[in-house]
Amino acid sequence: MTTAADLPIAPSWRGINHLAMVTPDMDATTRFYAGVLGFPLVATTMAGPMRHYFFEMAPGNTIAFFEVKGAETFAKPAGGPSDRAIQFDHVSFGVPDEESLELLRKRLLSAGSEVTTVVDHGFIKSVYFTDPHGIALEASYWVVDPTGRPADHSDRRVFGDPDPVPAARELRDGDVGNLPVTGLV
Repeated sequence: MTTAADLPIAPSWRGINHLAMVTPDMDATTRFYAGVLGFPLVATTMAGPMRHYFFEMAPGNTIAFFEVKGAETFAKPAGGPSDRAIQFDHVSFGVPDEESLELLRKRLLSAGSEVTTVVDHGFIKSVYFTDPHGIALEASYWVVDPTGRPADHSDRRVFGDPDPVPAARELRDGDVGNLPVTGLV
């Protein structure tokens, strides 16, 4: 049985390099992500017959789309159940503070997009909206930022699960064991 302690040291992660999504209409996607949200379009390429565009959220952090003509889209609220087989729920883009969250909310409303009021989750505050193809999106800021420092499992503001899964308990106690083996699809 391999444990995390048996592995080479983990890399120093720097946020999301890119989250790859699918769109049936790159033009509408570009208009929304660059035009409405203000994410600069920083790279475009072809991946075989598909366009592949990257939009910057912050230095080193992008969301990327493959254009697949005729791709099926569907609307599903963030965190909601679905009767479809899915591997993606939503993506949350980071903003620095509540003022930025409110400015984004106003920008979305001004662009004719529906958006929730600010939702207080305790350690983060968020707004929810969708892109033109029904992809559930969130923008959040850390009220209590648990990133960039060692985890404090005794901090109930960020570790609130009263019955954590075994791996979380193992991490709290120092190491996670019984790592899964994966294969390429």
